[in-house]
Amino acid sequence: MARKKIIAGNWKMNKTPSEAVALINELKPLVANDEVDVVFCVPAIDIPAAIEAVKGSNIEIGAENMYFEESGAYTGEVAPNMLTDLGVKYVIIGHSERREYFAETDETVNKKVLKAFEHGITPIICCGESLTQREQGITIDWIRQQIKIAFLNVTADQAKKAVIAYEPIWAIGTGKTATSDQAEEVCAAIRQVIGEIYDGATAEAIRIQYGGSMNAGNAAELLAKPDIDGGLVGGASLKPDFGQIVNYNK
Repeated sequence: MARKKIIAGNWKMNKTPSEAVALINELKPLVANDEVDVVFCVPAIDIPAAIEAVKGSNIEIGAENMYFEESGAYTGEVAPNMLTDLGVKYVIIGHSERREYFAETDETVNKKVLKAFEHGITPIICCGESLTQREQGITIDWIRQQIKIAFLNVTADQAKKAVIAYEPIWAIGTGKTATSDQAEEVCAAIRQVIGEIYDGATAEAIRIQYGGSMNAGNAAELLAKPDIDGGLVGGASLKPDFGQIVNYNK
């Protein structure tokens, strides 16, 4: 069975709740495509308004982060059951900005992945290398390690439902994009390591996105690759262009 493409927007720290509603209303008709899963991952404070705004459309709302405990003395954090109570279906985990600015590690990513599955939230698990790591020729080694730790104690049935986002850090918000061949090479390596951890069926089921300056101009070429099942889109997800990415196949 062919894997259904998944195009997710990562809004990062942009849009107030009222601005979020306005943007969703603008994008709703532009992202109508039942052949693709469409997800808007929005700031936590926008989630209630966004959930309301997407009703009756093909858009699901995701969170950009969550904590790995369900309650307690964790000032400023958001628990998984707070997200599910609102109707959140997806959560981005381990984005490179979270790792760089907020000291997230492979181990905390793993804790969050396990907690997301416990609550029926689909994790979008991010991995990616820096420019130095690519130039040193350790990209595949680095990503294999990130994936192996992220999936520690995750069952095969859970893994099949996960989404992995490969985002070369040097291509995020820089306008530089990995060539479709570079992106495919790493996404194929990710699928291979999932096959090693689990089995071929799990590797075939899991969806792997490319992120890092995906836009209306390069989406179709990237999404034509056999191991690229979607995109995690940053800046372009806040513009009407997002509709062209979602409808890359039209």
